[in-house]
Amino acid sequence: MSLTPVDRPTRPTERRTAVRAALALAVCSLVLLILVAFSWAPLIRLDESIARTTHRWAVEQDGLTHAFRILTDWVWDPLTLRILAGVVIIWLVWRRAERFTAGWLLVTVVVTTLLQQGFKAAVDRERPVWPDPVDSANFAAFPSGHAMTATVVCGLLVWLLHHYGAPCALVRTAAVVAAVSVVGVGLTRIWLGVHWPTDVLGGWLMGATVIAVAVAVHERLRPVLSSRAPEEPSDG
Repeated sequence: MSLTPVDRPTRPTERRTAVRAALALAVCSLVLLILVAFSWAPLIRLDESIARTTHRWAVEQDGLTHAFRILTDWVWDPLTLRILAGVVIIWLVWRRAERFTAGWLLVTVVVTTLLQQGFKAAVDRERPVWPDPVDSANFAAFPSGHAMTATVVCGLLVWLLHHYGAPCALVRTAAVVAAVSVVGVGLTRIWLGVHWPTDVLGGWLMGATVIAVAVAVHERLRPVLSSRAPEEPSDG
């Protein structure tokens, strides 16, 4: 299948949309970050109520819990998703000679990892503690690294398919798979009792913010760099 970047006249509009989305998502992420950092009582009570309920279900439904552990530890694990992004980066360089887009994707994935670890260290939120845990996890709780990584990687890969003019059916299928993965990994983290619901929500919001910023940067810089690229010498 041949995929070619689609340079539509709507690019400026798409860039403005990405910037507006980035600003809105950044505000939502910041508000949630502040509420979590200052332990806003109504939010903490809601977190605890949901977490207690889902943990009880996880203990009772052993088979489903085991399936969720496989999904979260192998299929939707951040390392698995970073490897997937790495494969796409290699494809962009090797098959498409799209060095800028490959570098852009690499930088975005690395920045995502640094951001989530930085926020974890800054907020230093404790994970849920249970007398009968069904799973365990390391580092601080907020935001969920699984949720944030899945949001960024899956979201950007779907956007790249759209950017390169993939068939609509393929883009829609990829979007469905991405949505199931992003929502699914978040729910498994809550079900397994290793994250509070707002940790997952924070991961989703911050991941979506990264996507919007990354798309805006790509749409702003790629045309500029492409216009500066030396032209191929003609055979004539």
